[in-house]
Formats: sequence, structure tokens, C-alpha cells
Amino acid sequence: MYSVEKYINPFTDFGFKKIFGNPDNTELLKSLLNDILAREGEDRIKSIIFKNGELLPDTPEDRKAIFDLFCEDEKGSHFIVELQKVSQEHFQSRALYYTTFPIQQQGIKGGWNFELTPVYFVGLLNFEIDRFKDTPQYLHHGQIIDKYSKTLMYDKLNMIYLEIPKLKKTKEELSSHLEWWIYVFQNLHKMNDIPKELQNDIIKEAFDSASFLKMPKSEQENYHKNLKVYRDLLNSYDFAIKSGLEEGLKKGIEKGIEQGIEQGIEQGIEQGIEQGIEQGIEQGIEQEKIAIAEKLLKNNMDIQLIIEATGLSKERIEKMKKKNNE
Repeated sequence: MYSVEKYINPFTDFGFKKIFGNPDNTELLKSLLNDILAREGEDRIKSIIFKNGELLPDTPEDRKAIFDLFCEDEKGSHFIVELQKVSQEHFQSRALYYTTFPIQQQGIKGGWNFELTPVYFVGLLNFEIDRFKDTPQYLHHGQIIDKYSKTLMYDKLNMIYLEIPKLKKTKEELSSHLEWWIYVFQNLHKMNDIPKELQNDIIKEAFDSASFLKMPKSEQENYHKNLKVYRDLLNSYDFAIKSGLEEGLKKGIEKGIEQGIEQGIEQGIEQGIEQGIEQGIEQGIEQEKIAIAEKLLKNNMDIQLIIEATGLSKERIEKMKKKNNE
């Protein structure tokens, strides 16, 4: 028997496409994209049409690209919207590779002058990117910038990442419409009611689309199958992280012990050399004092004067005198 949540999880493939991938109702996706792009007035996206989310390469040997959502606005700008559930090695390289497909598609045979319409990769990430871990910003928008003057060189290639877990605010602390979207991503499947702040907002429609009980039984079954895949993915990722940490900790301890031993040996040798030199010097000085005392005794020097001259003890000098007289 399934445990039923009132609203489906938007981080599942089923949930994400159920809310944002309806070609008959693009208002939710337009709202999210406009908030991410922070566009106002005439620059806002007015209409969206969905395109085939599977793009084929020029040759069969090349890799194809399958996008979560692929759409185009009224100005011809292309949007690749990807939900990334867990951190993935080379994620940013894969994202850049994906943008090459709609760029190549714009190559029209004939008299094409290489003019391109903008391409946007929008990554909705359920993780934080390592390179941004020390920055408080959860939204990143990259274009091609001149590294010396910091001026924009080219604005038609746009890499956008939204680090959803990075927003750590309560409902009362939210300060923008985009933060409400992030909050809904984080908490939708745990909510029982629509927040009063959203009752007259476009985001309210996301709750209607995500209502589990309003879905046909076939969709409910599909959602639970997809939810299991999502949970298995998270568990596998968590296990890999935990195993990696344990293995890393073990290797770290072993390496630390090895380094400690090596450093101990090196330090011991260094200290031994230093002590040997010190002892050698001390022994040399001691031998020099004894030699001087021996000469003074042979010349019948007074014992008290020998003590003052050499620093040797009275007992030591008397033993030396007695031995010389035997």
C-alpha cells in the first residue's frame, strides 16, 4: 500500500513534467523562467511553444541529447530546462554540450549568415555546486565575458544554474517571487495546504497540477513508480557519498599515520644529530678540561687553582692526582 502525500514531489521526472511540461498550459513555466531571468516589461517571455525534447546528431556515431523540457519563445530564443536531481561528475560540461544542439539546428542550408538566436540552459539543481560553495548566491547566470575588461563579449550563450537547496529561509523570510518558487520546490510534497500568500498567485496553479488525488489512477501508478526510482537514486547517491567519506577517512587516517611515522623518523634523526653534536662538543670540552688538569697536576699546581682554571670538581681532581701518584 502506498503512502499518499497530498502533492507530488516536483523533483521526480513525473512531477516536474506534470507541473511545468503541459504544452496546453505554459503559464507556470513562463513565470518560473521570467523570475529566473529577472526580466521586466517588454523583455519578459510572452509565449512559449514546446519542441521535441530529443535532438539527434548530424551523424549516427554522435551522441543524441534528450532534454527534460525544450521550448522556444516568441522571439526565437531556445530554452533547455533541466532538472538535476543529484550532483553529477562533469555536470557543467554536459550542460554546455547540450547547448550545442539548438545552436547547430539554427544552421540553415543556403545563404545563412551565422546569425544566431539566444540559447539558454536552465539547470534546476537539487544540489549545490562546489565552485560556488563559498558564495551565498543561489542563482548563477554565465555568459562569455572578457577576462581583462570584464565586459560582455557574447550574450547569446547563457548558462543558468539555480541551486535550490542553497535557499535556507522560512516562509516568512522569503523576499521575492523566485524565492517562493524555490520554497515550493523544497516543500510542495510536504504541504497539506496552499500558503495564504499564494492564493491569488500564479504559483497556486502548481498545487492544482500537483494534486495527487486529482490524477487518474494510471498517473498515480506512474508517479509512484517514478518516485521509487527517485528515492533509489537518492539512496544510491547518499550511500556513495557515505562510503566515499568512510573510505576517505580511512585513507586519511592511514596516510596521516604514515606521514606521522615518517615525520617522527625524520625528526628523530634530526634531533639525534643535534644531540650527537651537542654531546660531542660537551665531551670534547670535558676531555680538554681533563687534559689541562693533568698538565697542571704534573706541574704541582695547587688543587684549588686547578678547580678554578678547569671547572672540574675537587673530587675529580683529587682522584686524578691519586691515580698519577700510584
